[in-house]
Amino acid sequence: MRKIIIAIDGFSACGKSSTAKMVANKLGFNYIDSGAMYRAVTYYFIEHYINPSNPKEVEKALDKIDISFIFNEKLGFSETYLNGSNVEGHIRKMEVTQRVSEISALPVVRRRLVDQQRKLGKKRGIVMDGRDIGTNVFPDAELKIFMVADLTVRAGRRQKELLEKDQLVGLPEIKENLKKRDKIDSEREENPLRKAKDAYEIDSSYLTLEEQVEKVLQLATEKMIIHNE
Repeated sequence: MRKIIIAIDGFSACGKSSTAKMVANKLGFNYIDSGAMYRAVTYYFIEHYINPSNPKEVEKALDKIDISFIFNEKLGFSETYLNGSNVEGHIRKMEVTQRVSEISALPVVRRRLVDQQRKLGKKRGIVMDGRDIGTNVFPDAELKIFMVADLTVRAGRRQKELLEKDQLVGLPEIKENLKKRDKIDSEREENPLRKAKDAYEIDSSYLTLEEQVEKVLQLATEKMIIHNE
């Protein structure tokens, strides 16, 4: 069957990344975590004290950033590398989470990373998740998914993720962070988070991960059959 591009967008902690990883694995497609790319840039900015309100400083920093993904056979998924160093653990910490929407809202940052994301998808056969994949990065993607979920459910999921990384963060703080990120992502000037007109919406509030994956796989199979004819 012809390989397609699957774009999965939606709010934080809706299960986008977990679903995208499993779908890619089952289809034999490459998985690209666009959110990890923005987190890597944010981590670099924090570590090097880059002032996001200084355009020249931001441009110079971006020129020094190289992001790549290397598959970890033991873990079964690709990890994020920043300038040759594995930063997978660092970019998932709360200090990065609290600032990633602010940094990713910068037009120059989005343009740079969107260019990279498009290059990664040239050969198709990819699953990419993020905020503007179906609306901006790959508006011609054969399958577009938009994921939503109840805020309290999302906060609980994020708290569990952080606990698994030995980070104890209260539910109220996580809720506030998610609401703040939702607002910034939805209202930013450069390619805001929104559902593409031809996207299928999946509410993952009360779905298991397996059920989410199955829904996407069913849609993907239909699209591949159509585009193979």
